[in-house]
Amino acid sequence: MDFQTVLSIFLGIGLAASVGFRIFLPFFVLSIASYFQIIPLNENWQWIGSQVAMITLGVATVVEILAYLIPWVDHILDVIAVPLAAVSGTAIMLSTVSDIDPFFTWILAIIAGGGTAAAIKTSTSTTRLASTATTAGFANPVISLVETVTSVLLSLMSVFVPVLAIVLLIVIFRVIYKMYHKMVPTGKNKT
Repeated sequence: MDFQTVLSIFLGIGLAASVGFRIFLPFFVLSIASYFQIIPLNENWQWIGSQVAMITLGVATVVEILAYLIPWVDHILDVIAVPLAAVSGTAIMLSTVSDIDPFFTWILAIIAGGGTAAAIKTSTSTTRLASTATTAGFANPVISLVETVTSVLLSLMSVFVPVLAIVLLIVIFRVIYKMYHKMVPTGKNKT
């Protein structure tokens, strides 16, 4: 496996993780990068780099970002977005990975792409649900803004410096892990 293939895997994982924060934004970034020939896409996915796809994904991105700023609407979106994130993470990984046997590409896309996106989307949905329960949704726009900024940063890093995107992703998973263990008691008695 050459270095270019490894970078395409890192790109796919980074964008899939970004899908966990916002579904359409990473596709929009990928569309722009493909349109301007910064990122080559697999043959079956080149339509993402078309002008029509770029405009459509841009509109969808803006609508998604604005919708997540509305308390309770964000919760409805999360119900839809959790399974959609897994599918989208798989798809975005398939579009970027190159020079690997199709069987292994699909395995990698499902596990690393779909799994990463679903894990992050599940944690962000849980965070938003807790925020809705404790603040009646008033803190949700702040959480949504943080998620959007994270998605933009992770998407751009995935395109331009995929290795650093993976490092950021490791940091994100570490933060999620620590937050989870603070919120969920471990069941161990301390005596």
